[in-house]
Amino acid sequence: MTLMLAATTAWSQSTLKIGHIDSQALIELMPEKDSVEAKLIAYQRSLEEQIGAMYLEYQNKVADYTNNIDGMSDIIKQTKEREIADLETRINEFQAGAEQDFATKQQELFDPLITKAKNAINEVAVANGFTYILDVSMGTVLYFEAGEDVLPHVKANLGL
Repeated sequence: MTLMLAATTAWSQSTLKIGHIDSQALIELMPEKDSVEAKLIAYQRSLEEQIGAMYLEYQNKVADYTNNIDGMSDIIKQTKEREIADLETRINEFQAGAEQDFATKQQELFDPLITKAKNAINEVAVANGFTYILDVSMGTVLYFEAGEDVLPHVKANLGL
């Protein structure tokens, strides 16, 4: 019983230092973020241009088919209908692939920023003796008033 009481007392007297940070706010402050966002916007525009070109081709084929259907033989009608259907399929596949490509590009571009932020948070945690640092931007912490916001320390570490 005495051993258990001593262990409980020692644990309750140990310093448990908890801090919190809004990692999204940190990323927003990092100067590299603007460059990453500019690259993402450019990439998104290039994807939109490609889909726009495909859609224009589709509209032209449909208009050509509609305007000339009366003079077409059955084999030409079938060929044109197949071309239009194939183009619809390619457009749908491209759109789905473009969404995945954009998500991959976004992760590829933001990963170095996230790594840099994590490393700075780890350095601040070690330097200031934190036991835990909770990320309040993730929505998993409902109450954090008693903790210490380490964003100022991490900003200083990054020179922001």
